[in-house]
Amino acid sequence: MLTAEQTAIINSTGDIKINAVAGSGKTTTLIEYARARPKQRILYLAFNKAVKLEAEKKFAEKGLTNVRIDTAHSLAYYPIVRGNNYTVKTEGYSAPEIVELLGLHTLTGRQVEYIMATHILGLVAYFCNSDKAKVQELDYAAAVQDKDARQFVTEHYEQIVLQARVLLDKMNRGEIAVTHDFYLKKYQLSRPVLNYDIILFDEGQDASEAMLAVFLSQRATKVIVGDTHQQIYSWRYAVNSLDKADYPCFNLSASFRFGEEVAALAQDVIGWKKHLKQKAQVQIRGLGKPGKITTRACIARTNAGLLVKAIELLIEKKEIKTVYFEGRIESYTYASEGASIYDVLNLYNGQRDRIRDKMVASMRNLKELEDYIDNTADPQLRMLVDIVKEYGTKIPGYIKKIKDSHLTHDDKSKADMVFSTVHRCKGLEYDEVTLADDFITEKKLIRMFSGKEKVSAERLAEEINLLYVAVTRTRSELYFPDSLLPESTEKAPYYFEKTPDKPATNIR
Repeated sequence: MLTAEQTAIINSTGDIKINAVAGSGKTTTLIEYARARPKQRILYLAFNKAVKLEAEKKFAEKGLTNVRIDTAHSLAYYPIVRGNNYTVKTEGYSAPEIVELLGLHTLTGRQVEYIMATHILGLVAYFCNSDKAKVQELDYAAAVQDKDARQFVTEHYEQIVLQARVLLDKMNRGEIAVTHDFYLKKYQLSRPVLNYDIILFDEGQDASEAMLAVFLSQRATKVIVGDTHQQIYSWRYAVNSLDKADYPCFNLSASFRFGEEVAALAQDVIGWKKHLKQKAQVQIRGLGKPGKITTRACIARTNAGLLVKAIELLIEKKEIKTVYFEGRIESYTYASEGASIYDVLNLYNGQRDRIRDKMVASMRNLKELEDYIDNTADPQLRMLVDIVKEYGTKIPGYIKKIKDSHLTHDDKSKADMVFSTVHRCKGLEYDEVTLADDFITEKKLIRMFSGKEKVSAERLAEEINLLYVAVTRTRSELYFPDSLLPESTEKAPYYFEKTPDKPATNIR
């Protein structure tokens, strides 16, 4: 049975945008929208390969042969990568690789070449995800949030821009492998024409400006679907296309995933945006019914928070015996630039001869690495440092225990607990969810926005979104740290009496 909101979307005409809350049946709605138009050629743009495969399965079950399902990168791959005989740098470039490629060794000052390389990569990513035609049209310094990092960028701006253009030219000429961001950007600049009657653009709240530019330029009827409050990729220079598209707006406000208590909590979390002078744009109704608990997950804001929780539950409290980490478990012990937690630990212990990563090996001590992190604003590397400072020499044994207890993907359903960061479990759901306590709190939000820190509203809004996404992964039960509860809970459906022996609230 379709809701009135779903029926209105299916019967709509022309370009539209759909603001869909978590678990509101957006895929079902798009399937029915397509089924009502059997003679139209339809392109469904999925956010990533996993979403694509799931959508292909669901559309095929309904016998919809007039719908092609693809990702933006898949669209760009054949005409750009194959068309130019490029090779792809699957994991992207690291700072040490950029130092070598661009010959940055001549820069004076300790570690300046690595900081410079990190910002060159940052500017290249910023440009490739933008809708601009030239690097010079961007203000990268303004996009850098952290004070120390912005100061470095400002002082070296001309050099960063010059070297970013050199790097892009090397990729364009095929002298070096191209990144995924690069070939998508080149596809956008080629002004492609997509020969479809209708284009369905999913997860629109996390679109890159480059892909959005391709989408908006098409003559087809355009449908953008997303959730304004699930935007969590601005650090990848994503934009909320629902705000940028001036189309009639439809809502999907009823969630079939969870009940009214979780819906009320999610609504209250979104309500924190009032402290940022922002407004929640849609009310959430919880229509789901609690079921049998067969899948349990622990969700954290950061890799560090997740590893700490795994150590607590698996090793210190021994509450679980088997685990599964969404994505490769090794990825939780590495920073984006390639440094591992073992590199940081060896630096911490003064065993510099055992460090494999060139950038970390160039540091004299952990304090110097922390200064580098301040100048590059590398959050993943900062997380590794935090774990090393917390657990020190216990880390190798702890990680070995976690790996020994880790099940394969095929046995994921047998794990006592699934562990995931918010970014890795986006789009997934579990019967029971336990949240780590590394998310932003309402008190901290107010302090960061109005106090001396003066963090931007956009950055803090995304922190709220991360908590909202985590809360809405549950189908039945949610264990929510008391520290994260909204300040005023007396009138909420999930109101409870706090007791000293109750570390987390169980919300159904």
